[in-house]
Amino acid sequence: MSIAQLPASLFTATEEKEGTFNATRYSLWIKEALDELPHSFTITDPFISGHPIVFASPGFLKMTGYSREEVIGRNGRAFQGPKTNRRSIMEIREAIREERAVQVSLLNYRKSGSPFWMLFHMIPVFGKEDGRVIHFVAVQVPISGQNMRNGSGLRGDVSGLSEMVFGSCRREVCLGSYVHQDRPVQVELDEQELENWEHCEASESEKLKSAEAVSNVLSVLTRYSEFAGRLVCGKRNCLRGADCLSSSLVISLGRIKQSFVLTNPCLPDMPIVYASDAFLTLTGYKRHEVLGQNCRFLSGVDTDSSVLYEMKECILKGQPCTVQILNYSNRKDESTFWNLLHISPVRNASGKTAYFVGVQVEASCRDSESKELRPETRQLSVVGAVRVAVRSSFMVTC
Repeated sequence: MSIAQLPASLFTATEEKEGTFNATRYSLWIKEALDELPHSFTITDPFISGHPIVFASPGFLKMTGYSREEVIGRNGRAFQGPKTNRRSIMEIREAIREERAVQVSLLNYRKSGSPFWMLFHMIPVFGKEDGRVIHFVAVQVPISGQNMRNGSGLRGDVSGLSEMVFGSCRREVCLGSYVHQDRPVQVELDEQELENWEHCEASESEKLKSAEAVSNVLSVLTRYSEFAGRLVCGKRNCLRGADCLSSSLVISLGRIKQSFVLTNPCLPDMPIVYASDAFLTLTGYKRHEVLGQNCRFLSGVDTDSSVLYEMKECILKGQPCTVQILNYSNRKDESTFWNLLHISPVRNASGKTAYFVGVQVEASCRDSESKELRPETRQLSVVGAVRVAVRSSFMVTC
């Protein structure tokens, strides 16, 4: 799969406007600019199923021996192997869940099957408009092997060896030297023994090198997003109400394709803290116009007040309800639409109501008896997916 074939990849973002289409986040020259950087790095998209790589630098391809076509569309786990430290992998997964930066030493494998140690430095990239994570940038810096430790706790310093010794945990076949009481002991390290090293610590210069690479990649992404008018940044710029969601929850909710909103009853006036892309398409609003608002902003002069009262009572009692309500869109003609709305509480692991989810299905006529007006199965499936996402994520509850 090539970069041009990958949908919603590095060069596009799934933002709904008047219809469903991919709006360009970066200018057309972003790929060429990233290719010019000398660093080894990849960029992934957590909103695509499987969290695949959507860009791989020439430095990364040279280091691993893969072609770009072999890398794009694959998850980073494809470069791990039997001796890759599971604890390091868990650190990376937790950082992705929490959308934060992480630095770990990692044993990866080239296309040839040979192992090599690297410093893995990953950061999230956020959309400045809505504070959502857009990509993860992962820089890989080969470690010179100055501080290695095997499973027995034995440490080796291979930084000051003679010309005959090639101490490096990067090399497929290398020589190491363990120094004890000023007497060097020459030890051959083949690929199998290299895999047995429990840890290969990066030097301060290698850590600085990775930080510089991350900064350079982020600078390119920021500059070319400005050209397209859809800014990205390295720090979350949350909108009102948006910061009450955990980062992993935002990612999980983004994979649900139906129209729904999530509100937080723990905050004053129970604001919307998440709105799906399908909801934005249905109503014509942009995300920053929705987050932080109470759902009543969709009501108008012809909205039945008794229906609003019924919804309020069910929410106060913590009970689900299904109503048919006249809502107003944000389109130029200020059109209205009949909304078959299902509201349900979403409880955390302790049974306390953490959120309310509202699932919308547009109805052509209030009094119609068609099956489209009673899509309980579809709505309940959305409620179920939201509940699973909430319970499997880190939540901020009241």
